[in-house]
Amino acid sequence: MKRREIVGLLGGAGIWPLAAGAQQKKLPVIGVLLIGSPGPQAEVLASDFYRDLAVLGWTPGKTVRLEVRWAEGDAAKLERYAAELVALKPDVILANGQPSAVALKKATQSIPIVFFLVQDPVGTGLVASLARPGGNITGFTFINPELIGKWRGLLAAVTPSTKRAGLFFNPTINPQYYNFLRDLGPVPQGAIDVVASPVQSVEELRATMAELGSTGGGAAMMVADDFVFAHGREAASFALQYRLPTISVFGSYVDEGGLMSYGPDISDIFRRSAPYVDRILRGEKPAELPVQQPDKFLFRVNLRAAKETGIAVPPHLLAIADGVIE
Repeated sequence: MKRREIVGLLGGAGIWPLAAGAQQKKLPVIGVLLIGSPGPQAEVLASDFYRDLAVLGWTPGKTVRLEVRWAEGDAAKLERYAAELVALKPDVILANGQPSAVALKKATQSIPIVFFLVQDPVGTGLVASLARPGGNITGFTFINPELIGKWRGLLAAVTPSTKRAGLFFNPTINPQYYNFLRDLGPVPQGAIDVVASPVQSVEELRATMAELGSTGGGAAMMVADDFVFAHGREAASFALQYRLPTISVFGSYVDEGGLMSYGPDISDIFRRSAPYVDRILRGEKPAELPVQQPDKFLFRVNLRAAKETGIAVPPHLLAIADGVIE
């Protein structure tokens, strides 16, 4: 999946139909809070979600009304739109990403919320537990410490000399990654030491990658983070410049020149949110709907990047890859 296709998930005026007309005011209302910007490729991910909603009896503009807000990566807009949606008193709100879910939790303790692509909902206080959320929020997670463990293994497989990997994220927006590092516990003997690499500017991104590359045995992990996602191409370029093996949660990172990606199938997670929205519209409570974790993952490799950094990707990894750029 291309980076711009994923950006499409975060907005798209053409494919988020809004109901109009007085006769539709009594339709059930789904609020949608998205962290990104409108884009023409939104239909790539949204079409399956709409189809699933329609199969379940909810056709946008006919049997349900959508109220959609795009925060465009702006924290102030996110807070404002969360309050705006809550004021409309929708029947349920669909929240994309950690910042959206957090903003909505602050704005309401009663309106049902279904989140998707969220990290550590228990550690950040969104829900009481995965099995029994206990409040007005439930949904679908994205990254967890176990996934970081998988990245350790993949990096070690392509570069056995790797000793330390920086976990790149914006600490202002996604501080929960510090919890992930804590949850990883002591570094197993012989395993890669994963350390925090907080960045908030391209210059910090470059400097941190340069430092990891200068010490030998360094690598980079690119997590689900707005800043990291927006600067995937720069990250891939810096990784090549400093000969760093890298892995990202986003498949688009490989298209942008990165070495590897391994992460949950975003379109699958988005589609799985449709039945939860349906169940809530039919009267079920978020408190009784368990938070679900990803169960479908995609692995991609960029052999051109591997060649430029002098890395020989083992044949057994190529054999299990969902996509290979040669």
